[in-house]
Amino acid sequence: MTDNTAARPQNLPDVLRHYIDGQWVDSIDGDTFEVIDPVTNEPYIRAASGKVADIDAAVAAAKKAFEQGPWPKMLPRERARVLYSIADQVEDRGDELAAMESYDSGLPITQALGQARRAAENFRFFADLIVAQTDDAFKVPGRQANYVNRKPIGVAGLITPWNTPFMLESWKLAPAIATGNTVVLKPAEFTPLSASLWAGIFEQAGLPQGVFNLVNGFGEEGYAGDSLVKHPDVPLISFTGESRTGQIIFANSAPFLKGLSMELGGKSPAVVFDDADLEAAINATVFGVFSLNGERCTAGSRILVQRGIYDEFVERYAAQAKRVKVGLPSDPKTEVGALVHPEHYEKVMSYV
Repeated sequence: MTDNTAARPQNLPDVLRHYIDGQWVDSIDGDTFEVIDPVTNEPYIRAASGKVADIDAAVAAAKKAFEQGPWPKMLPRERARVLYSIADQVEDRGDELAAMESYDSGLPITQALGQARRAAENFRFFADLIVAQTDDAFKVPGRQANYVNRKPIGVAGLITPWNTPFMLESWKLAPAIATGNTVVLKPAEFTPLSASLWAGIFEQAGLPQGVFNLVNGFGEEGYAGDSLVKHPDVPLISFTGESRTGQIIFANSAPFLKGLSMELGGKSPAVVFDDADLEAAINATVFGVFSLNGERCTAGSRILVQRGIYDEFVERYAAQAKRVKVGLPSDPKTEVGALVHPEHYEKVMSYV
């Protein structure tokens, strides 16, 4: 077995707990689950396993913060200052974030560092957006005028995947919080480690208590993900993951007419014509499918090549692919690290 002890991040908690209403808490029923190291496939930490009661507590805290707290009533400029502070802290803690992300997900450390920088930029983008955003007015024929007035809706339920978890969490957290909503985040059970860092970052940035809540656990019926989707006090759901799971979320959200943001599965193609710069095309398509271990929704998993250059393209592509360095995620020279989980490994090998 490969020894991955040297890559173990410093300051790991003893267990990953839920974060509800500004406090770290265990599951109400005390249940936990194992989180494995992708390199060794051995458990390295336990996480609290959220159920219906834990989601109820988190949603109650988020609803109270929305209805009674200052966050939704603050001016966009005031909220933007907090978001800029969050971005600064994410950048300042980039090395720590990347080490945890790489260890927990198997991503190469150099790519994990890039994801930390991207997460900071996401918060800056939405901080700029809410300050610049204006309401719209439209004159219509006759004596009428229509206008659009944007207001926060309430509690947003955010369900994130195991590929590049911290950055993808920022994609959901930043717009939801920037626009004055409160949130309950349910990170993927394969990779819950880096999500635990958000609480400290938000506290230090001055985000009011109860605006951010975190519940770890599984997605199935009776567990955290399903309970969050079905909760009547959560009008917004954002989900990134498998298309089949997305169908279930659509169905479970329909009785409540919830607002949905869904990023689901696909097979992204790259198209290469015979007038292309072949070197650039090969570099782009190799990066497109091998970066982030190939575990990305935008991976270029199909390449369509014009017949006249097909044979040359395949020969040069294969030669380039052989030079991709596979190694320990903690090695700065590694370009492809460890697949996230044995379950995903079996899925990939089924394609082969």
